[in-house]
This record gives sequence, C-alpha cells and structure tokens, in this order.
Amino acid sequence: MTELSNELRAYQWALPESLDVPPDELQVRLDFYHDAVLMHLLDRGVITTRMVSAKDVTMALLSSVPIESGVLPEGSLWWGQGPDGVVVALWRMPKVWKVALQTEPFKPPLRFRLPMPGLIFICQAGRPPRIFAAKKRPTSLEEYIYHAPLFNLFENGQACPGTHKFPVDVGEIPESFFTSFFTREAFPGGRSKKHEDNLLALWEELDGKKRYPVGDLVRIGKLKEVLK
Repeated sequence: MTELSNELRAYQWALPESLDVPPDELQVRLDFYHDAVLMHLLDRGVITTRMVSAKDVTMALLSSVPIESGVLPEGSLWWGQGPDGVVVALWRMPKVWKVALQTEPFKPPLRFRLPMPGLIFICQAGRPPRIFAAKKRPTSLEEYIYHAPLFNLFENGQACPGTHKFPVDVGEIPESFFTSFFTREAFPGGRSKKHEDNLLALWEELDGKKRYPVGDLVRIGKLKEVLK
C-alpha cells in the first residue's frame, strides 16, 4: 500500500505551496506504445488498467472540441479532417475547358478547347489537388471513378504543381488548375483506352468538340479506395 501511495503522489500536479492550493490528483493516464494504448484509471487509490484504441481516445477528446465545416464551396461532395488539415472534395460538371499545353520551351503553347467528363477535385488550401473523373456525380462510396484525361497528373491522381501557386480558397482550386500551363511532365500514360500512350493525340481529337466520350475513360477503382 505504501508503494501504491508513493506512485499516486508521483502523479500529482501542484502549484507553489505559497498559493495554498491543494494538489490536483491524476485521474487518468495514457501510455502510448508502438502497437497499443494503455489507459490507467485512478480512483481513490485503486488503479485499473485496460487497453483502448487510439480512435476511442481521439473521440473522447473531441467530445469537448466543437468541429464544424463552415460554409462549404459550391459543388462540395464531402469534407474531412486529415493528418495535414481540412480536405474538401469538389465536383465539377462535364463542360468544355480552355487549356494551354507548353510542348517546347520559349515557344507559344498549344491551345485547346476540351470537353471533359465530370471531375472530382480533392483539395487542401494552397496545395495541388488530386483529380479523378467520374461518369456522373457520385452518390455512393461504391461507385467507380476513373483517371482524369489530363496532363500534369501523376498515376495516383496527384497534380504536379510545377511553379503554379494554388489558392488558399479551396473553392477556387479547380479553375486555378485549368488556368495553369500544362506540360507533358508527370505520368500522362493510361488515361485513354483509344490513345493509351498518347494523351496529346486524344486532346487533338477532342479539341473543339462538345462532349467527352465517357466510354474511353480508364477505371481506377471505387470512390472509397480514393478516400483512403
């Protein structure tokens, strides 16, 4: 009992004695290990230990912290809190976009008017988005999504920013992406069934048309897989 009392006193927090404030005794202690979290409950000299999940700890702490999205941008699909901050997914309906492709340094870019399928932009303030295509606005995490038929994207949909600075207002990121100069960097293959290794040929074929042939889209997987 003496050892237990000594241990409990070791976990007391106290102000200077001159303030005449009694010490505040520890009630709960969490020990984080590589593969587990242990919670120790201290109640009138009795210590109860049990394993808890990191998710349970997080939810308990968040119960006293208000979280709200605020006013979401038009076309928002979902909002989330990731390890690097707030993430907002935006939907842009199928439309014709004006784009410029820089093929050679110090020469005028090629300019196109391209019909695009519906696009999903997964955005964070001031950062390059992840971009995917969809045949219609998603209403379920089980729906399939596709590679966006665009340059300046890596194979996982991540935009290559180059020197382009994306806005802090996430609602402006989709339009900002299309105002940047495209190049043939990143990974432009596998974006089209008809033109598997020649995205420029697809753009030249689509230039001036009004509608994207969605049957040509290349599937990535289900929407829930992108969220991970």
